[in-house]
Amino acid sequence: MATSSFNNLPPNFTISSDGSHAVLSVPVEKSDNDERSYRLIRLSNELEALLIHDAKTDKSSAALDVHIGNLCDPDELLGLAHFCEHLLFMGSEKYPKENEYSDYLSKHSGHSNAYTASDSTNYYFEVGPEYLEGALDRFAQFFIAPLFDPSCTDREIRAVDSENKKNLQSDDWRCYQLEKSLSNPNHPYCRFGTGNLVTLKENPEKQGLNIRDELLKFHDKYYSANIMKLVVLGKEPLDQLSQWVIEKFSTVKNKSIPVPTFEGHPLTKNELMRQVLVKPVRDIRSLEMTFPFPDQSLLYRVQPGRYLSHLIGHEGVGSILSLLKKKGWANYLSAGPSHGGVGFEFFRISIDLTESGLDNRENVILHVFQYIEMLKQIGVQEWSFREVEKLNEISFRFKEKSSPSRYVSRLSNTIQTPYPREWVLSGPYLIREYDPKLIEESLEWLRPDNFFLELVSQTFTGLDQKEKWYGTEYKVEPLSYGLLQALKNIELNPELKMTLPNEFIPTNFETHKTEVATPAKRPNLINNTVTSRLWHKKDDTFWVPKANVYFILKSPFSYVTPLNSVKARLYVDLIKDALTEYSYNAEIAGLSYDLYTHFNGLLLTIDGYSDKMQVLLEKILIIMKNFEVDSERFSLIKEYLQRDYKNSLLDSPHQHSSYYFLYLTQEKVWSHEEKLEVLDDIKFEDIKMFYPELLSQLHIESLIHGNILKDDAMKMTQKVEEILQPKALLPSQLIGYRSAILPYGKKFIYQRNVYDTENINSAIDYHIQVDGLMEVESRARLSLLAQIADEPCFNQLRTKEQLGYLVFSGIKKQASTMGFRVIIQSEKDTVHLENRVEAFLNSLQKIIEEMSEEEYQNQVQSLIVKRLETPKNLGQETQKYWQHISSGYYEFDRDDTDVEEIRKITKQDFLEFYNKFIIPNSSNFKKLSVHLRSQKNSQSKTSVNDKENETLELELKEGNEIIDDIVLWKSHMKLGPAPTPVIMFNDSISKL
Repeated sequence: MATSSFNNLPPNFTISSDGSHAVLSVPVEKSDNDERSYRLIRLSNELEALLIHDAKTDKSSAALDVHIGNLCDPDELLGLAHFCEHLLFMGSEKYPKENEYSDYLSKHSGHSNAYTASDSTNYYFEVGPEYLEGALDRFAQFFIAPLFDPSCTDREIRAVDSENKKNLQSDDWRCYQLEKSLSNPNHPYCRFGTGNLVTLKENPEKQGLNIRDELLKFHDKYYSANIMKLVVLGKEPLDQLSQWVIEKFSTVKNKSIPVPTFEGHPLTKNELMRQVLVKPVRDIRSLEMTFPFPDQSLLYRVQPGRYLSHLIGHEGVGSILSLLKKKGWANYLSAGPSHGGVGFEFFRISIDLTESGLDNRENVILHVFQYIEMLKQIGVQEWSFREVEKLNEISFRFKEKSSPSRYVSRLSNTIQTPYPREWVLSGPYLIREYDPKLIEESLEWLRPDNFFLELVSQTFTGLDQKEKWYGTEYKVEPLSYGLLQALKNIELNPELKMTLPNEFIPTNFETHKTEVATPAKRPNLINNTVTSRLWHKKDDTFWVPKANVYFILKSPFSYVTPLNSVKARLYVDLIKDALTEYSYNAEIAGLSYDLYTHFNGLLLTIDGYSDKMQVLLEKILIIMKNFEVDSERFSLIKEYLQRDYKNSLLDSPHQHSSYYFLYLTQEKVWSHEEKLEVLDDIKFEDIKMFYPELLSQLHIESLIHGNILKDDAMKMTQKVEEILQPKALLPSQLIGYRSAILPYGKKFIYQRNVYDTENINSAIDYHIQVDGLMEVESRARLSLLAQIADEPCFNQLRTKEQLGYLVFSGIKKQASTMGFRVIIQSEKDTVHLENRVEAFLNSLQKIIEEMSEEEYQNQVQSLIVKRLETPKNLGQETQKYWQHISSGYYEFDRDDTDVEEIRKITKQDFLEFYNKFIIPNSSNFKKLSVHLRSQKNSQSKTSVNDKENETLELELKEGNEIIDDIVLWKSHMKLGPAPTPVIMFNDSISKL
């Protein structure tokens, strides 16, 4: 029985008449833009639940956050909290089938996930609205009676181990764990939280511990209703949602445990005033200063960390970054509080250094403290605080929807913060009080005698230690005498100044809202000339004072050779660098831009509040047109790009397998190696000569979507043409790139080694090509295949066979072709992975054959729900439109077209499609798989013995054509047609 307790109710709660729960009696403070209804209840077992009624949602969702994480791992079982998170998915007493939960969600347009943090474990799911109750019932059992089935335990330990191995070559993970390992050894923060085979299997077995028994103890001790926060979002009325939650979650046991707290701070006097030199995997140079800092969740009324991060992390004139860039010492800087766990935080100042910056690192540190000293001397500036307050208020006022699962997951964790309960939505945003004394007290933590310094560079030598869990090479030493002396007498630097008032803070929020019976499903073409094409849609759905603007400046000149491709990238990076000081104020005011290189030219995007968007656009264009190339900044940007290209060679194997698939099948792709070859020879004078030619002849295609009227959209496009003044491209220059068509009955394999010699993972991208992208019948069937295969593929290859933590299946669309792919990253050899993918494809045929008509129709309906899912915010809707514009097809009604076809597909139709295209021995089967093989793990065998492995290798070579020369292979491949519009542009304009 659940423990009934309403003894410690927070303020403003009223106990229900039947005594089953208490209800927050005051309204939950919400955004003006939020049409949803909320109710916060507290069950008799002290579990708090936020119920959300959303009449317009096309997905229901729920999340539960348990206020314990890996800081509660026992010393002898590191990673136990994370392992518990994995095992809860694997069946309960009421639903013992290990994939019952995932299978139910998959068949009803849903998905799920979870994460383990330092002080919380968060579980969440999404599902079709009519299936919410069934999903909730299965979900609740995680916390009532999980099985922790012994048959799953060993397999899932290997999944945790694989997840950990995925991160072993990640510098972010390596530096994070090193910082933890070097922290206070008496604080649980110092431990390893992910877990692996050693901590969860080998060590416990040596100590005589039964891992399942320990899991049960852990769950029984910590999974208590009184430290759980639940959020449920559905279409149902709040009374119905409330009833379901009371019925299903009131039996979660309340052990009345306190939220775990941790004595002291991970950074004590013993850890401070030291520096650690770190050798990274990638060629990066960085400096990070970490200060102990008070827990900001307890200071939610003032949020002093926001004020300090706003100033120290600023990038405008007079900022730390501005000065460091002028001296050629830094590329980027970030600053702000970082959550550690209940009761403790850090304040981190992270700086990406140039080579000269690394040499002058002590001066870099001195400048940081000069800025902090300036803040202390001038005191808290109320006008600046009010700016931060205003920006947060605007952000909350016009907050848009996100995906339901992301929203409820975040909220369930937020509710753990001790806000007044009516502030659970607004608490993270709204600053309630101006308290300069509290801000000054927070600033006092950022002292020259109160930080830990981490320096990262491949140039460091004499590193005499290796971190236990990741093998990171490092050396710890005291801060230099010279630096310590300099920090004792910090003088103000006249180049470091307080920020100026932000002129980009929006003031006009008019949205011209009108009654709209049916929102438009596509943008309108309002201008089409030889030099430009403009698509526009005034927002008629979300009614926020925001807009998204996309301009693609089409120029074949930008990608015609590797040399031009690199020059275009350098030009773009130089433009962004030059705009940093100007654009930063716009960015923090909710108006940001980006500029990318693209296969077709340059892509300029601006998104955010529409009030001052045209001002930012004009500034960007003027800089682009009249750019003065600075030789010093050019040298630094070029060196950064060189490292970026080299570092990309160290991406994860699964990323490389997908990249080489693209390289093999797209008509023109330049590799990072090809770009590196030409980068060395580029001089800053080359950019001065290159960019005017790049901009001299363009076709400008734009999408302007949101709170911008038609006439203003026309003016924006005219401004682009007026400033850039391009000549028109020839029609033949606008033909898009094409993709290779594999011959029927052919199987190809491309093999290469993983570039990173220390990475133990291999990867495979197994791609079955089906038909042309515009073949609607095949496209609809391919979508249904992805839907039906999703859960069985993951369950078989990831859960049961434990091939690797990363297992993915789905559709791959290219310029003119499409197909079904399976991607796996694994320690196992790619030959074995190839064999197991084909075994799965054969087994899936049987699953489809044995599927009942009802099960089949459930899959069809689940797919239809997904395809007709509406965008949740303005950005998602813009992306949907831009996808169709940038593809070159302009098929805005693709979802409706495909759904109409999907409804017609019978089970027999689908089986015929499967047998024709997907079964590996079919005469129509055509496949290209890319194998990235680990050099570190090349000697490991995945089969029973060497002979069996050799047999698989032989079969692979006999049944597949091995690609030895990419250029030769590509030269023999036929290409599909280039994308062509499915609509007539002149007709589109005439219908306006």
